[in-house]
Amino acid sequence: MSANEQRLTSLASELGRQLLATQAQVSTAESCTGGGIAEAITRIPGSSGWFEAGYITYSNAQKTKQLNVPDALFATVGAVSREVVEAMVRGAQAHSGARFAVAVSGVAGPDGGSADKPVGTVWLAWGDGEQLFSARRQFAGDRSEVRRQTVEAALQGLLRVIAQENPNAG
Repeated sequence: MSANEQRLTSLASELGRQLLATQAQVSTAESCTGGGIAEAITRIPGSSGWFEAGYITYSNAQKTKQLNVPDALFATVGAVSREVVEAMVRGAQAHSGARFAVAVSGVAGPDGGSADKPVGTVWLAWGDGEQLFSARRQFAGDRSEVRRQTVEAALQGLLRVIAQENPNAG
């Protein structure tokens, strides 16, 4: 296992410990990572005790169908936006019943970027049942590296939210 994979496994393992301690569940709503966050979580033995569901909603139609993201958002702000990832978190929590959720949507590349959303642009959102946090990140590297950094940021943010901290701090 590479150092990067070990890092993700370590973060997911710590996530599991914290969720078990709080007797809470987590769900994921993923676009650009294609299930990578859920995969990191479920590589941990016993994750069925704290991982509720993973939604891979790569297309806008599936974001609307599975997570109730308002279709009008795609025309007004685009899929890679604060509004969409926040709606994805709310949808994942509503459909799964999990207290905690994370959502990601981004431009992993190598194509698809624009002047205002270049390759590497990713929006993340985290919810804890009461509060909602979101952040825009700009990751460097190829498609694989952008996706890996997104998974890592998603897991780190969940750990901060569970600790009742702002995931954007630090």
